[in-house]
Amino acid sequence: MKDHENTEYKGSTNPFVAWVNADPAPERKPKKEKKQKTAGAEKKAVASSKDEYAAYENRIRKFNSFYKPMAIILCCAFIALMIFVVTQTAPFGIADVPSNNEVSYKYIEDGLKDTGATNVVAGMILDYRAFDTLGESSVLFTAVMSVMILLRKDRDGSLVNDPAEEKVIKEEEKISRIHRDVVLKTMAGIVSPFVILFGIYVVLNGHISPGGGFSGGAIIGAGLILISQGFGSERTKKFFNFKVFTIITSGSLLSYAALKCYSFYTGAHHIETGIPHGIPGAILSSGFILPLNIFVGLIVACTMFGFYSLFTKGEI
Repeated sequence: MKDHENTEYKGSTNPFVAWVNADPAPERKPKKEKKQKTAGAEKKAVASSKDEYAAYENRIRKFNSFYKPMAIILCCAFIALMIFVVTQTAPFGIADVPSNNEVSYKYIEDGLKDTGATNVVAGMILDYRAFDTLGESSVLFTAVMSVMILLRKDRDGSLVNDPAEEKVIKEEEKISRIHRDVVLKTMAGIVSPFVILFGIYVVLNGHISPGGGFSGGAIIGAGLILISQGFGSERTKKFFNFKVFTIITSGSLLSYAALKCYSFYTGAHHIETGIPHGIPGAILSSGFILPLNIFVGLIVACTMFGFYSLFTKGEI
């Protein structure tokens, strides 16, 4: 019985039908047994996995033995530095301390003469404290680059590892592209040009009136977001994509650094910069402050729109 169950017949597929039709007895052919891994191969695979896991644990153990002490040492050193700085800082509210009177008076009394900017705040952050502003702009650039590393789509264009979820995202994008809100699209087309134009005005007049690169850049970034909301990311990519983002942000940071390094060098050596301050109140005045405002505005606008694109679409 077992032999009959473990064999298959050539010719007729059913032995009873062959017997009724008086066909010749079919030849029996043993069935092929399924290939299975031997016990030795399985043991070898298990042993290999255990060795790899043990090696991985050993590497983690070595890393932790170095990381934990170094983290404690660096944290203690940073805390000690901050305590030292606080102890050396002048008490707050004492009028005789230069940091509480001379610095602010210097900005107010000599700001126009030193920087050529009628806006004291712009002269302070882009001339007296320009190095600090360069650090702030670099922080924005580093932040958007870090978010891009975490949230940007893979090279194959996928945003998530789950194919089903990726399919749902693509379907939602397709639906939003076909059935776009008419009211939002119409209002975005009307309002966004004025928003961006006002942001440009705030940037260009930041040295002669309230405003500047940070506030104007935020307005321009809001205008770009409004265009993307109304017309879709595909329309925005036609004039603002990852390549444009990289060129603008990198070029603005490098140009800012180059201009201020020149000012730092000439100031440290008591050399005239040769850059005229112009007529106070005129658009072309205040030396380097106008181009510096433009560079800061470009960085802020790109950063705002970059964050929006990465969090919503996973790409710029």
